[in-house]
Amino acid sequence: MLSVERHYRDLQAAHKRGFYFSPAHAWHCINFVQGWFVHTTGPLGGKPIVLDGWQLFWTAALIGWREIDTNLRRFRTGYEEVARKNGKSTWMAPIGTYLWMMDGEEGAQVYTIATTRAQAMPVFKPAFANVKRWVRKSPRLAKSIKIFEGANQEKMVLFGEFGESVYEPLAANAESLDGKNPYVVLVDELHAHKDREVWDVMISALGARLHPLINAITTAGFILDGICVEIRTYLVKVLRGEVIDDRMFGVIYTIDEGDDPYDPDTWVKANPSLGSAKTYTYMQEQATRAKVLPSARANFLTKDLNVFVGDALSWFDMTVWDKGGKKFDRDMLKGRRCFGGLDLASTRDITAFVLLFPPADGDEDGDWYVLVWCWVPEAKLQGDQDAGSDYKAWSKKGWLTVTEGDVTDYDPVKEVIEQAVQDYDVQEIAFDTWNSTHLANQLLENDVPMVKLPQNFGGLSPGAKHIERLVYSRRLRHSANPLLRWCAGNVTLLIDSNENIKPDKKRSQGRIDPIVAMCMAATRVMVHLDSENDQLFVPV
Repeated sequence: MLSVERHYRDLQAAHKRGFYFSPAHAWHCINFVQGWFVHTTGPLGGKPIVLDGWQLFWTAALIGWREIDTNLRRFRTGYEEVARKNGKSTWMAPIGTYLWMMDGEEGAQVYTIATTRAQAMPVFKPAFANVKRWVRKSPRLAKSIKIFEGANQEKMVLFGEFGESVYEPLAANAESLDGKNPYVVLVDELHAHKDREVWDVMISALGARLHPLINAITTAGFILDGICVEIRTYLVKVLRGEVIDDRMFGVIYTIDEGDDPYDPDTWVKANPSLGSAKTYTYMQEQATRAKVLPSARANFLTKDLNVFVGDALSWFDMTVWDKGGKKFDRDMLKGRRCFGGLDLASTRDITAFVLLFPPADGDEDGDWYVLVWCWVPEAKLQGDQDAGSDYKAWSKKGWLTVTEGDVTDYDPVKEVIEQAVQDYDVQEIAFDTWNSTHLANQLLENDVPMVKLPQNFGGLSPGAKHIERLVYSRRLRHSANPLLRWCAGNVTLLIDSNENIKPDKKRSQGRIDPIVAMCMAATRVMVHLDSENDQLFVPV
């Protein structure tokens, strides 16, 4: 553990640089946390917080190291990286409260910051709930602390001899941060910050204080070129002694390069509270899913093992995809309930229309069927072919329709959709308003049930996750459509910091239009059928 090694090196030599370790200061904070704070949620709700060993070390090091000349805290920047569900928010909230109330700073301004105010609340809420409890029980304390409640209004004010000290959650934007004079800034989930703007604003604002602190609390994430990886990389150099920075402190809990992520013996490296705040049962469940689902694997590595991975990954194992290739007769689906997705090409790309059929009513373990229609303009066949494609062969075998001209003619698309509505019980057809509005309006005039659906994370993630579950549970029947298979093999999956996923057209290796249309249809299935039949959603 690099942080522990550095701590012991400093115990021997830091006095030469003007610092010493004060057990009294460390225990003052630890006793405050364990003596006054209780858990506010879950099975431990109402019981005193007892810090685990790793939390004791972090608290002692952050608070205990002091300047010899002034007795002020040594560290100005902190970075704590630990996997989710290890109790970092429950523990960091009391630390923020201690620095707000007990650190001797008049007019202290303590802020928890995240990309949105709502995401800043998990670190603030445990402090808020505990302080409210104290105020209710102590009339004397009630005279010194004012609690502000209400949606998006929560904050606490401590009245001191020379001014007010504030503890408040904030969104990481210029408007909310403007004019602040922070003493302590607790930045939650730094991995979600796409750039260093907020970090730099806070660093600049902290300059007016004698011993300020900015501390990041985060799991790993998917942004490899952001501020989080930058700070992390710098911290590692400091901990190794490659860079001397006596104002920087941090701890990183992660598995080592080369470790087997599915070996339970390695999990504790990223999960120091494994067995207490986080259970082996939970980890085993996540590992089981990660072995099957690519998106779950990425989340398991980042959120449960604290490994940064890129935000793009190949989606389908084609050997698994091929398991759904058994042929079926389209006529068997006549009159069956289904949901559509329409992805229109702008010029020479593939236009795709997909119908997705849930299992028949009452068949909770049944297969899902997909029908696909695709079009390209004639000019597409004359020009350079996309890598791995075989448009001419697909068109001859009926998997692809070629329209005359340089761009796709939408009239045949309209005819197919109108005929599909006659042949099948089409509940809805999802379309993206970009480039599709004119055709959608024409179809709406003919009573085709068109529904707007943006091709962003909100529009595609629910359906993409469902398609993924169907493919890897061998329940998506696609009749070995070679064009659809080619597109499935091209897909690069994009993941955001909230664990949403979507197929990414820009990063994929080739065309993926029918896959996108299928995800759109699946999203509408989930929205439409969730309340009707929970069993339609495939467990993994």
